[in-house]
Amino acid sequence: MLKFQHKKVKKLEQILSTLDIFEKPNIALEQYPTPPHIAAHMLHIMAENTGEVEERMVADLGCGCGTLSIAAAICGASMCVGFEIDANALEIAQRNKEDMELENIDFIQCDVQDLSESRWQKAFDTVILNPPFGTKSNKGIDMMFLKTALSLARHTVYSLHKSSTIEHIGKKAKQWNVKMEPLYEMVFNVNKSRKQHKSESRDFQVHLLRFTFPNVIKKS
Repeated sequence: MLKFQHKKVKKLEQILSTLDIFEKPNIALEQYPTPPHIAAHMLHIMAENTGEVEERMVADLGCGCGTLSIAAAICGASMCVGFEIDANALEIAQRNKEDMELENIDFIQCDVQDLSESRWQKAFDTVILNPPFGTKSNKGIDMMFLKTALSLARHTVYSLHKSSTIEHIGKKAKQWNVKMEPLYEMVFNVNKSRKQHKSESRDFQVHLLRFTFPNVIKKS
């Protein structure tokens, strides 16, 4: 059973709520900023319940404006590298890093699809990501992000996914010979981003999923 130290979660959420985010998100890239309360809960689970952040090498795939990277750095990661294709997002992420006066973060501009056969293979203890959920035009991109994350991680991957996709992801995890563990369910609020959207925002039920590799000895 997960345990939450609510004062720590709230404090981290308050810090993350001060970060700059997209003014005009790129819809084609599904740029939905990770809400501060979700990022805070994610990193608290990783730091306090499983101990897989402090003194770890952490990667953040599709880091956007850097919310998860900064949260990991605050929670004691030895180094966090954020990968992002969009130059505008990286400008915001770099500004957030400087405002927070954090030294243990680097940001790299690249296409996440190019990382699976790069020098970054198995370079990180822990990989975190809030991948695109995958619209009709981007169907399957969530699984591409996840598979890439698994190729970069030595020990653990933490990924956010729509709750309705868990069964499918579980089948894929078995095919890939990794263990999937649903950890925590949350509500992800996406603000109105298209004129045809009738409501100002939309809520998605999402799960934080933890992936580990059988027969891998964890870092002590």
